[in-house]
Amino acid sequence: MSRWLAPLRFVADFALPPRCPGCGAVVGNDHLFCAACWGKLHFLAPPWCAACNRPFAYDRGADARCARCLADPPRHAGIYAAVAYGEVARGVALRLKYGGRTALAETVGRQMARLLPAGADLLVPVPLHRWRLWERGFNQAALIAAAITRACGVPHDPLVLRRVRATPPLRAMGARARARAVAGVFRVVDPHARVRGRSVVLVDDIYTSGATTDACVRTLLRAGAATVSIVCWARVLDDERDTRGWDADGTAR
Repeated sequence: MSRWLAPLRFVADFALPPRCPGCGAVVGNDHLFCAACWGKLHFLAPPWCAACNRPFAYDRGADARCARCLADPPRHAGIYAAVAYGEVARGVALRLKYGGRTALAETVGRQMARLLPAGADLLVPVPLHRWRLWERGFNQAALIAAAITRACGVPHDPLVLRRVRATPPLRAMGARARARAVAGVFRVVDPHARVRGRSVVLVDDIYTSGATTDACVRTLLRAGAATVSIVCWARVLDDERDTRGWDADGTAR
């Protein structure tokens, strides 16, 4: 920083000090959590399922699959979540999406950037329908994808995948009804130039049942993507089902 701007930064930090993304307590730098909120975040890491990255309680071996993936092998190439869904993770996501705290996209994007699979070519955010986008003013998944690009350099394209039809809330639906609701909802624009033969990473904020992301993955693979992985801020695990405010697929759209 220029020595001429340093005094202005000091004044700004005094008047508007950096605050914890989880609780709002004053912290040392932007995008840092306080000790209490940091301790409540459950960061996900191996050992986990070799297909979907669902955490295991103990190491079952490098190629071990969870029961769900053995019964129904996924089309995606892995779900990489920074943290498990919980009190702090939920609060950050809700403040970003509904509170207009768009700077939190940078906070979560920095945590997600370290999870990108090797060889990732393109980041594609889960899209909003245009009516929802006009209502909210932004797509939080697109903001997160841009933050990941700034952190690691992998390009993002917020226009390659479109939601061509609005969908009803999925919260009260069963698995089959959710799948039907999002069938045919997504479309890839100019697939040959944008996704064909590329290793695509689908970006979203919260992953729960996966109805929406599964539909996106199918669409991208049909358009010629070589692989499609999913990276998200938080993932709902079986014992963490407090998803108030979210649809059953985690999108709250």
